Amino acid sequence: MVIEEVFRNIYRMEIPLPESPLKAINAYVIRDRGRNLIIDTGMNRRECREAMDEGLRALGVDLSATDFFITHHHADHFGLVSEMAGEGSRICFNRPDARFFQIPDIWDRIVEAALANGFPAEEVAPVMSRHPARRYQQQGPLNLTFLQEGDTLTAGGYTFRCVETPGHTPGHLCLYDPDTRIFFAGDHILEDITPNIIMFDENANPLAHYLESLDKIDRFDISHVFPGHRRVFSDCRGRIAELKHHHALRLKEVKDILAKGRKSAYETASRMSWDIECEDWGDFPVAQKWFATGEAYAHLLYLTAQGEVIRERADGGTFFALA
Repeated sequence: MVIEEVFRNIYRMEIPLPESPLKAINAYVIRDRGRNLIIDTGMNRRECREAMDEGLRALGVDLSATDFFITHHHADHFGLVSEMAGEGSRICFNRPDARFFQIPDIWDRIVEAALANGFPAEEVAPVMSRHPARRYQQQGPLNLTFLQEGDTLTAGGYTFRCVETPGHTPGHLCLYDPDTRIFFAGDHILEDITPNIIMFDENANPLAHYLESLDKIDRFDISHVFPGHRRVFSDCRGRIAELKHHHALRLKEVKDILAKGRKSAYETASRMSWDIECEDWGDFPVAQKWFATGEAYAHLLYLTAQGEVIRERADGGTFFALA
C-alpha cells in the first residue's frame, strides 16, 4: 500500500485495480480539522475497499467527517463512493457525467453503436460480461452535489476552483488552486500513458473537446499535477504538447489507413498501432479491441467534423472514407 504526502495536508494513496492494465488509481486525501476531502475512490470491489480502509486508518481519517470529489463517472474513480459516503457526506460531481447513470438503456445503445461500427457480435458478450463499468460501478442512487466551472471547494487550507475539462468523459471536472498552482487532473492529463478518448455516439466529438480542454489548461500556471493514475509530475505544458502531438500522429495514421479504402471503426482500429504486447490484432484481448475501436471511432468522428472524412451507411453498418 503506497501512501505519500505530496503537498501539505495532501496524501496520495494507490488503490489497486485488479485485472486492469492501469494497475492502480490515485485517490487523494486532503486532511482538514473540519471536514476531510477525498478525490476519487476506486472500483466498487473488495480489493479497493480494503486498500482504502487501510490507507484511511493509517492517516487517521474519519469517514463520518469526510466529503468526496469525483472527477468523472468511470468506475475506477466513482464506483467505491457509494460504499464510503456517510449520511452527512457531500459527493461533489458534474452534471453531464451524471446523465450517464440516468439513461436506462445506455448499455444497449452502446452495444448497438459498436455493432454498427464493425465490432463482431460474437465478441460483444465477453466484453459486456467483464466490463468494469457494469461490474464495479456504484450501487443505488446517490445524493450528488453538482459543481461546475468556477465553483470552489475548501479543504486543508486550500481553496480549489473547479475547471471543466470535457473529452475523456463529457463532464470531466478538475480542481485547481491558483495560490499553490496545484492541479488535480483526474484522467485529463496523465504523465506516462495517454488518456483514453473513446466514444460510441455518432453525435459526439470527444476528441475535439479533449484537444480544446488541453488548450484551456495550457494557459494555466501549474506547478504540480496530481493525476488519476501513475506518478505526480510538474511539467504540465510539456506533457500537453506531447499529448497533442500524439493525437496529431493518430489522426494522420487514420487518414493513411483510409487512403487504402473505406473502413469501419473496427477495421480502422485493427490497422492502427497500439502499445500492447501482441503479435497481431487477432491476439488482442477482446476488451482491448473494444477500447481500441472506441478510440478509433473518436478520431474518425473528429476527422468527419473537420470535413476530411465522410461517413457512409452501407450493409447495415457505418463506414468512413477520405473526403
